Amino acid sequence: MSQSGDRIVSIDLDGASMGPGDVNADHERRVAIADLLEGNRFRPDGDADGPFALRLAIEHDRLVFDVRQENNTPVHGFVFALGPLRRIIKDYFLICESYYEAVRDAPLERIEAIDMARRGVHNEGSTLLRERLTGKIEVDFDTARRLFTLICALHRRAAS
Repeated sequence: MSQSGDRIVSIDLDGASMGPGDVNADHERRVAIADLLEGNRFRPDGDADGPFALRLAIEHDRLVFDVRQENNTPVHGFVFALGPLRRIIKDYFLICESYYEAVRDAPLERIEAIDMARRGVHNEGSTLLRERLTGKIEVDFDTARRLFTLICALHRRAAS
């Protein structure tokens, strides 16, 4: 198989997992989807050829990756406990809230410091996600970052 097929060409966030979100979170979600579709590395273990369609959902407090070929042929479904990601997701939400508040009226130095911390927490979540996917789905770091953003969007709304 050529490496060009090792990618996601469509992504669906489960509507049942989605609820009302805030403007900033919705913007981050839209940007993450656009960036993800523009460039990603995604290869489920096994012999299925891509490109792939991915559906993400939170069902019964578990994260669901429903992987299909572009033509909707099922490839594999993966279910992960949210527990290992829960702390980092909570930290990410808290620091994002601080960032959005700071952007309104804080000095530039404070905004930059919070943004650096936010990126650090995001990177930590992305690394943890890659570790959780090991042996199931191979992703590069940038793909893991964008998927982590989408998982946070689902988690935020599922918790609402």
